Amino acid sequence: MKTGSISIVGAGPGDPELITVKAVRRIREADVVLYDRLVSEELLDYARQGARLIYCGKAPGQHSMSQEQIEHVMIHHARQGHKVVRLKGGDPFVFGRGGEEALAAAEAGIAWEVVPGVTSAVGAAAAAGIPLTHRGVAASFAVVTGSRCGDHKAPVDWKHLARSVDTIAVYMGVGRLGQIREELLRHGKESSTPVALIENGTTSRQRTITGTLDNIEQLASAFRIGNPAMIIIGEVVKVKEQLMKWASAASEQIG
Repeated sequence: MKTGSISIVGAGPGDPELITVKAVRRIREADVVLYDRLVSEELLDYARQGARLIYCGKAPGQHSMSQEQIEHVMIHHARQGHKVVRLKGGDPFVFGRGGEEALAAAEAGIAWEVVPGVTSAVGAAAAAGIPLTHRGVAASFAVVTGSRCGDHKAPVDWKHLARSVDTIAVYMGVGRLGQIREELLRHGKESSTPVALIENGTTSRQRTITGTLDNIEQLASAFRIGNPAMIIIGEVVKVKEQLMKWASAASEQIG
């Protein structure tokens, strides 16, 4: 039997219209689609009739499949001669374990490819009116996982992030916002540093709140910000405030 293939596909940051043309084509060609929790269900409508759709999403503390099971299932179907799409939110190689799945496919001797997607830091920040870089304000940015904050076995280098990067975009960090704040303050960030929390970025349910390292934890609690959410830290957050002023002025002129 001819061996199939595995396409590790980025679905983008939430808005189904932000998926790439190539990604849509791969979904339409697929015999089997393994999809994650944050993938818009509208994208599954691109799958052909008869294609097998397998949910393998992961929520904090609740996984429908382990990573090892996911890799086993996708390899199993590829070995049956099927075209397999592993559909992941954002970009597969940015906190998506796409690298692990590519290695698993390669070690199994199966043809594989990666179809990039718009990662959540870029997509959510842009949708909220926050540029990750901005002339005269920020010439660098870093993406970091908040889920490892306080993990002494695999620590995040908050010291260098606090001192050497203009904008910090934190994934999976809302539940550890207090720890992240403490680490950045301990390593030299000013308490007045602007912070934005973007919940359900790029979707119709998007909410954005802004504050500073000094008060963002209290604001997150007051507004009940939950996952999925991005944390954007840096002076670029102020650009959103400027855009809102212009938008308000334009609205008054039109009115």
